Amino acid sequence: MPLYESLRPMPELRVLVTAGASGIGACIARAFHEAGSRVHVCDIDRAALDRLVTDTPGITGSMADVSVAADVDQVFDDVRGCLGGLDVLINNAGIAGPTGPIESLDAGGWERTVSVNLNSQFFFARRAVPLLQQSENPVLISMSSVAGRLGYAFRTPYASTKWAIVGLTKSLATELGPQGIRVNAILPGVVEGERMDGVIASRAAALGIGIDQMREQYLQKISLRRMVSAEDVAAMALFLCSPAARNLSGQAISVDGNLEYL
Repeated sequence: MPLYESLRPMPELRVLVTAGASGIGACIARAFHEAGSRVHVCDIDRAALDRLVTDTPGITGSMADVSVAADVDQVFDDVRGCLGGLDVLINNAGIAGPTGPIESLDAGGWERTVSVNLNSQFFFARRAVPLLQQSENPVLISMSSVAGRLGYAFRTPYASTKWAIVGLTKSLATELGPQGIRVNAILPGVVEGERMDGVIASRAAALGIGIDQMREQYLQKISLRRMVSAEDVAAMALFLCSPAARNLSGQAISVDGNLEYL
């Protein structure tokens, strides 16, 4: 088979996307759906979840707080009912966390960031692995960030969790590789959209500068001088589930236009 014919994901994959009702998660869910996969998403936002499943018939969904183990258990009950098994877990859920100098941060903001960004990855991975072990094409993709390879002043809770996700990814790749389960992390850079607009505004306020100036500072750090899109990230997720990526595991892959520093 020519290489280019192996670039699409396997047909009829059963895919779970966490925090899949909006943003990058929704873009990934739609991309897999359009590629012929059966997709289930979970999200804490009922309105966004209802919009996604209404606008994209065939995608199913569950309400869940990914930081609550009991909610995660319910998601997997729904996955079994809707998909009958699982081939791909996209561990996408995450929050921006608080912005500010370390001495100004409270324990609650730190703990919430760790709970959503890191604990959820553990909760979903431990429930997904028994299902992935039964799959012929098992893939686990964790969503980290370019902050998972660079220091990020004033965003220490977020960056710390994203570094930890890379460690989790590499550990699981080693642990699960003998079972044929491939595990990789995607590290998006500066992703255009409402969430990044909020991050830029918060960081600008923390530094006492204008939003336009802060945005330009971000662009100057990117070799290609442009932000990436959610579609860029979704394309990488599709590739990692394709036959062309059959020997890719344990990798932390940046989709960032070469973000040089933060």
